[in-house]
Amino acid sequence: MDKERVKKLVRELIIEIGEDPTREGLKDTPERIANMYQEIFGGYESDSELSVQFSEDSDVVIARDIQFYSMCEHHMLPFFGKIHIAYSPNGRVFGISKLVRLVEKYSKRLQIQERLTKNIADELFAQGVKGVVVLADAEHLCMKMRGVRNDATLTSSAYRGIYENREEKDGIITMIRRRASVESH
Repeated sequence: MDKERVKKLVRELIIEIGEDPTREGLKDTPERIANMYQEIFGGYESDSELSVQFSEDSDVVIARDIQFYSMCEHHMLPFFGKIHIAYSPNGRVFGISKLVRLVEKYSKRLQIQERLTKNIADELFAQGVKGVVVLADAEHLCMKMRGVRNDATLTSSAYRGIYENREEKDGIITMIRRRASVESH
């Protein structure tokens, strides 16, 4: 990313919306936005961290409530929520931090939630696991702040390998969601 160009473009945008980019509160805004964009769009330069695995077998591994923040590619407004990942190892497991980094890799891009969910599942499944489920629950500011102005949330899912089977899919969804229902009682 060319930070100097981003700063110039943000300055022009400030002018176009009717503000004065030299005003005290705005004079450093182009720099702040360029720095922020470098951070929140860092997923384009991220490599997969899944190459680090450990010899261990387990029937299923579930990582719940991986927090994420992303930017809608249609309006460039944030969407955010939690991703739940379940996978059946094939003799090797991943550290939980690797799963979090995988979520960050894809969420730190201009994105739609459905593609985010699919990309995470595809990359994890490509590592040779028996099956993968990725569920994403998110709130979208592009829907809350504009347009229909509604607080609805979106859930998207992706199933790979053994979890494409209806019975396996139903069982793993129950396991992923179980903790949420237990905590609410």
